[in-house]
Amino acid sequence: MIATMSRSSGNVLGFSVSGYVTRADYETLTPAVAEAVKEFGSICLLLDLTGFHWEKMNAWGADLHFGKEFHDKIDKMAIVGDRKWEKHLATLCTPFYAREAKFFETDDDAWTWLD
Repeated sequence: MIATMSRSSGNVLGFSVSGYVTRADYETLTPAVAEAVKEFGSICLLLDLTGFHWEKMNAWGADLHFGKEFHDKIDKMAIVGDRKWEKHLATLCTPFYAREAKFFETDDDAWTWLD
C-alpha cells in the first residue's frame, strides 16, 4: 500500500509504503507526483519504507515506468527505513529515480533534508 503522508506540502511529497505494493498502488503515487511536477517543475520525494515488505510482480512495470517518467523531475529522494538493504536502495535508486537520494532512519531527519 502507498499512502500520502499528511506532512506533504508544495513540491515536497511524502508517501508511506507498507505491506506488498501492487500495480494499483501506483495509482496513488503517480498522479500525485505528476500533478506536483506539473505545478512546480520538479519535486522532492520521501518514501517511508519502514512497513514495506516487497513489490508484487505486477507492480514492476509501473515502478520502472515511474522512474523513467520522473527521474529528471525528482531533485531529492529521501528513503526512510529500518533495514540494511533499504540503506543500499538509496544508492541504487539515484540513477533511475532521482537526481540525488539519501537514506534516513527517521522521517524527521528526511523531511529536514528535503525542505
